Amino acid sequence: MCGICGYINLNTSIPASEGILRSMMDTLVHRGPDDSGFFVKENVALGHRRLSIIDLKTGHQPMFNEDASIALIFNGEIYNFQDIKEPLMKKGHIFKTHSDSEVIVHAYEEYGEDCVKKFNGMFAFALWDSKKRSLFLARDRFGKKPLYYGVFDNNFIFGSELKALLKHPSTRREIERSSLSKFFAYEYVPSPGSIFKGIYKLEAGNRLTLKGCEYRTSQYWDLGFERHDHFELNSGKEKLAGLLKDSVKRRLISDVPLGVFLSGGIDSSAVVAMMAELMRPKDIKTFSIGFKEKSFDESSDARRVAEYFGTDHHEEILGPDTMLGVLPNILDTLDEPFADSSIIPTYLVSKFTRRHVTVALGGDGGDELFAGYPSFLAHRLNSYFSCVPDAVKKFSARALAAMVPISNNYMSLNFKARRFFRGLDFPDEIRHQVWIGSFIPEEQRRLFLPGQGLDADPKRIYDITGKFYQKAKKATSLDRAMYLYIKTYMTDDILAKVDRASMACSLEVRAPFLDTEFAEYAASIPDRFKLKGLGTKWILKEILKSKLPEGTISKSKQGFAVPVGKWLREDLKDLLFQALDEKKIRREGIFDYAYIKELLKRYLDNKSDLRKEIWSLFVFEMWYDRWMK
Repeated sequence: MCGICGYINLNTSIPASEGILRSMMDTLVHRGPDDSGFFVKENVALGHRRLSIIDLKTGHQPMFNEDASIALIFNGEIYNFQDIKEPLMKKGHIFKTHSDSEVIVHAYEEYGEDCVKKFNGMFAFALWDSKKRSLFLARDRFGKKPLYYGVFDNNFIFGSELKALLKHPSTRREIERSSLSKFFAYEYVPSPGSIFKGIYKLEAGNRLTLKGCEYRTSQYWDLGFERHDHFELNSGKEKLAGLLKDSVKRRLISDVPLGVFLSGGIDSSAVVAMMAELMRPKDIKTFSIGFKEKSFDESSDARRVAEYFGTDHHEEILGPDTMLGVLPNILDTLDEPFADSSIIPTYLVSKFTRRHVTVALGGDGGDELFAGYPSFLAHRLNSYFSCVPDAVKKFSARALAAMVPISNNYMSLNFKARRFFRGLDFPDEIRHQVWIGSFIPEEQRRLFLPGQGLDADPKRIYDITGKFYQKAKKATSLDRAMYLYIKTYMTDDILAKVDRASMACSLEVRAPFLDTEFAEYAASIPDRFKLKGLGTKWILKEILKSKLPEGTISKSKQGFAVPVGKWLREDLKDLLFQALDEKKIRREGIFDYAYIKELLKRYLDNKSDLRKEIWSLFVFEMWYDRWMK
């Protein structure tokens, strides 16, 4: 795992600067502490920071072809590189290393830009072809590895993180107002936008080619939810189990110590189960953290799985002081506002794990592929409410809110009920994002001051979900919902969170559920075998029920959450008031302080469970203080 960055001066008469490139590279040291390399020639500058995983001795980058006409900088892993390498060698390509990076160079020579269609892995790379005078960028199918780009003052600039681009003297820190509105709706800035005007994310499964002064992007892959016409359950379960095992096996290739995140939930436990069939259980290093707040703690579930398999288990139980103590480090890492509070425990488990290993497997992708989130149950319940008059729904919401006390506990009844009923006012393509997001358009109209250039039209705020909803219009209603989560929440929240948190600790995390072959087959399984009645992940549990302890299979879904509701009222209260200070808010000229004051009072008086809204405001202000001053 690594960090990449660089720039092309579109005015070919102006040479690239090694000094600028090195300053960009310095921002990515955490992504690649083991080695660095760069290529500066004429108007082209490519920089690389390396975390050594495979081919420790000869995997230095940039990587070149035989005549050095192609230069590559690469972040990620190509798990099937040996399968690609063999036919390339038969075609006469000469390899000087044993790394997966060199396979990309020769695959590009042989197959051109379609080479990306052959790669099963997680990656973001930049390839300079000096003969064609073109730059080729690509990002993996699910967007596990990030890649930003933009054009400023006739410079095409790119990098693994925003902070690398911001080190180039031509970039400007001007907030993109439409992205600001989306952040407060999604709790992250969805692709292809970024928080800064003129800087974009290359979307998952996309590639970009720069030639001359023009660039074009194109999609090379998408996950389809087409059905197998005659899906046979028994053989389907057997194939699904086999593909998951193969996926895990591919991700065990490493020249450095390797372990696995273990939460005790179905997904991470499934990874451990497959590892136990491929290696001695006592050689499997499992890592988990727990919390003193019991409603958020899963450590006993993780311990039960570790004991069942006899793994080499490592565990830490954390209190609020430890978790809040790392908050400044995390906020310093986030160069784009990000309001998923689970980045805190993700960072902590990454830091803990990195003391022992350099690579960890995780369970990301299981919830999206097998309808594992509570919102998928809400999706089913919504069908029962579709014929209920709006007046009745609103009355029910108010009545339930009055009857059920507000609680700081994880996914309390009051919290779930409020979320569910507020989503019912929106159409299908928007409803899921309303369920899991923060400020809805009506609230944004009150949050922002007039004259911000913001459009609170739901179609504009949620245009990303609308786009993907239309792309999946031939799928079933549930499959559409899963597709939306994969293309939005999973890519720009879950995977971004894991990448930022783990790479801040110089740890590589691999996701077996997002193997190309496995994911494509999972998507083809009829949705009735995923959400059966009110049972989530049905078919996944079926293939695992003989492999895992019984309590794991029956365990209800619990996210990797932290008690932000309690923190904001207690431990973080002083910092919250500093972040949302009246003079500060009025000086920034973005928000209506009167509305923020109203929200704070309702929240601190325990009148409304506004933990997500208040946390989003808090995180944004902490980001603003770091990156806009």
